[in-house]
Amino acid sequence: MPEIVFAKPALPKSGGLALLLAADEPLAGLAAGVEEATGGALGRGLAAARFKAKKGETVTILAPGAGLARVVAVGLGKRDALTPLVLEEAGGHALGALLGDEKGAIAADGLAPNLAAHVALGASLRAYRFDRYRTTEKDEDKPRLATLCVLGEAVKTRNAFAPLKAIADGVTLTRDLVSEPPNVLNPAEMAERCRKLIDLGVKVEILGPRELRKLGFGALLGVAQGSANEPRVVVMQWQGAGGAKSRAPLAFIGKGVTFDTGGISIKPAAGMEDMKWDMAGAGAVVGLMAALAGRRAKVDAVGIVGLVENMPSGTAQRPGDVVKSYSGQTVEVLNTDAEGRLVLADLLWYCQEKFNPAFMVDLATLTGAIIVSLGHEHAGLFSNNEELAARLREAGEATGESLWRMPLGEAYDKQIKSDIADMKNIGGRAGGAITAAQFLQRFVNGKPWAHLDIAGTAWADKGKPTTPKGATAFGVRLLDHLVATHHES
Repeated sequence: MPEIVFAKPALPKSGGLALLLAADEPLAGLAAGVEEATGGALGRGLAAARFKAKKGETVTILAPGAGLARVVAVGLGKRDALTPLVLEEAGGHALGALLGDEKGAIAADGLAPNLAAHVALGASLRAYRFDRYRTTEKDEDKPRLATLCVLGEAVKTRNAFAPLKAIADGVTLTRDLVSEPPNVLNPAEMAERCRKLIDLGVKVEILGPRELRKLGFGALLGVAQGSANEPRVVVMQWQGAGGAKSRAPLAFIGKGVTFDTGGISIKPAAGMEDMKWDMAGAGAVVGLMAALAGRRAKVDAVGIVGLVENMPSGTAQRPGDVVKSYSGQTVEVLNTDAEGRLVLADLLWYCQEKFNPAFMVDLATLTGAIIVSLGHEHAGLFSNNEELAARLREAGEATGESLWRMPLGEAYDKQIKSDIADMKNIGGRAGGAITAAQFLQRFVNGKPWAHLDIAGTAWADKGKPTTPKGATAFGVRLLDHLVATHHES
C-alpha cells in the first residue's frame, strides 16, 4: 500500500496528479495552475471528453506536459452536496487511476481539512491489496505507486486524518482476516491474531475448549465437534470512557466460522471455497475493536467472537441431535449447516450475563436467504429496539454500508417450534433469514439488540471506489460511525 503524506498545494514536477472538480465551477487553484502549465491541455482534454464533473465521473489525460505523467479529473458533483462519503469515493477513484505511477498526488485545495482527510481515507481504503501468497506475479501487473501526497492545508489535514487512519487500519485488519485461506486461519490462529490487539490497549481473553465445556457452551461446541481444529471464544474489551462513573459497555458479537462445509448437511462442492469468509462477522468485530482502540475512542466496548470450524467426520454433530445451550435452553439441530446461529446463541447469552451491556449488535454471514431478499447492496437489519435500528440505518447511509430493516414477529417465531426441544434450528425455506433472526432473539432476553446478516455484503465479486474486489470489511466503518456519533463521552 502506498504511504499517504500531506503537503501544501504546489504543482508536482513528475508523476500523476488527480484534480477533484465540482460541477459547473471554473478551473481554480491547482487546476488553474495545471491549465496554465500545460498550455491549455487540461481544458482541451476535458472538453473533448465532455467532462461534466458528475459525481464519480473520471477522465485521464496522459502526458499533458509540465513533466506530469497524467492528470486525472475526478468529478464531485455539485459542491453544495459534498459529503464525507462523496469525498471518500473521489479519493478511491483518484487512487485507482494513479496506481501505475511511482508518485501520485491529489489536489484537495479548496476543501476544509476535515473533508480533505476523507479524501485520504478513501484513497487508503481503495489501495488495499491481499497479495501475500503471490510469488510469480509480473512486475507490470503490480501497482507502482509508492507515495500518495494529499495537497491542501497539510498540518490540519494530517491531524484530521489520524483517527480516520485508525479506522482504515481496522478495515485492513478485517480484510486480511477474511481473505486468509482456511488452512492458515483456523480458530486457534484467529484467536492469536486477536491477541495482538493487546498492543493497542485492548484487554484480550481467550477461552479454549476446556473453559467452554466447563461454562456449558453446548450449542457452540456442538458445531465444532466434527473438526480437528478446536474452537475458541475471544473476549476483547476496550475501556476508553474514563472517569469514575461506571457505564454499561457497548457489545459487538461476531460469528467466526473459519470454514463451513455445512457439516453432515454438507454444502454442494461448487462455491464451497467461498466459505473461508464465513467468519466475516467476527472479522468485522475484531477490526472494529482495533479501530476504536487505535483512535482512542472515548467509550467502553466489548467485542466477543466465537471461532469454530464446521466439518463432517465421525464425531460431527448429526441432524436430529439435541444440544443444551449456555442459556439452558435446548435446541433440536435439524440442519447442521444452520450452525452460525448456534454459535451466536451461546455468545449472546454469555455477553449479557457477564457484561450487562447497553445494547448488543451481532454480525454474521448467517443465511443465503438474505442474499435472495436483498442481493449484495444491503445487509439485513433485524432489531427489537427502534432507536438502535434507526441509528444503525443512519450510520449505514453515512458510510455507504447500507442496511435494510427486516421484520420480526410471533408468526415467524412459531416456525422454529420443536416437538422434542425448546426450539429447532431451522424454520423451513420460507423467510429463512427472518426465522434465523427469530432464533437469535430467543437468546437476547429483552436486551436492546440488533442482528446484521451480512452474507451478501461481506465479499465483493466486483470492486467499488473504496472497496477492491474481495473482502469488504462490511460493518467496521458502520459501527465505528454509530459509536462516534451517539456514544462517545
